[in-house]
Amino acid sequence: MAEARCPASCGELLQGWLLGSEKLISCPIDWYSTVSVEDGSPDSFERPMMREALRRVLARFGLPDACHLGLRIQFDSSIPVAKGMASSTADIAATAMATARHLGHSLDETDLARLCVALEPTDSTIFRDLTLFDHNRGDIIAQHPWSPELGLLILESQTQLITADYHRRDRQAALLSGAAILAQAWRLFEAAMLRQDLHCLGQATTLSALASQSLLPKPGFAALLDLLVSEDLLGINVAHSGTVVGLLLAPDQDEERLLCRIRQGELGRLYPQQHRVKLTQGGVC
Repeated sequence: MAEARCPASCGELLQGWLLGSEKLISCPIDWYSTVSVEDGSPDSFERPMMREALRRVLARFGLPDACHLGLRIQFDSSIPVAKGMASSTADIAATAMATARHLGHSLDETDLARLCVALEPTDSTIFRDLTLFDHNRGDIIAQHPWSPELGLLILESQTQLITADYHRRDRQAALLSGAAILAQAWRLFEAAMLRQDLHCLGQATTLSALASQSLLPKPGFAALLDLLVSEDLLGINVAHSGTVVGLLLAPDQDEERLLCRIRQGELGRLYPQQHRVKLTQGGVC
């Protein structure tokens, strides 16, 4: 038996039209999908695309497709589905890596990215470093080794959105209209990585969230911006193809006061579940 796990994402730090195509930088957090692969008959409790990921790995290493019938997949995940939190990417990537390990092989990040993107648009949580990634083509554009020590408060609505449905929409005009904002956000993000500056990072993510409003509006966005200023948050980030919102917390943030204010107001009605998480290093381990 072999095991692997991949983190969830609190939406994206950045996503939009940048450098000639739509790209993203995921926001990996300390929730995970853990997958094990072992000899045995398949059962009925797999999630979508797990079995296909396993079969792609068999093909990658030159094994007959029929071998998949002798392999069992089991998983444990704390990641909500259909919320823009990279649950599918985590499932697929962890399955692929666990399969490779069970076969006595490994996959580097480039191999893993190509395999995952062949199945569906993929979040950059599969990379150890914060990565600007073309999630449709599988191209790695830039990677940054700084992993900020950063707390987030996830605001979760009851609304679900299937990512594949979102990507089938005609979004080209809206993406292009936000390109100038994304270019500015990218410049701020690069400066934040260079200077290891949390405030600059928050400015970048907030700009990307603002641009996303023309593509997939988040309810109560005006109230979120008011909270950003009045509670002196570092920034806001959103699931650009999902429904969750993240609040980037300053190191000295009064989280209890913040939670109390959210729960007593409009945002508490719109986002009835709140979760405290931490930004973590990405990658499949």
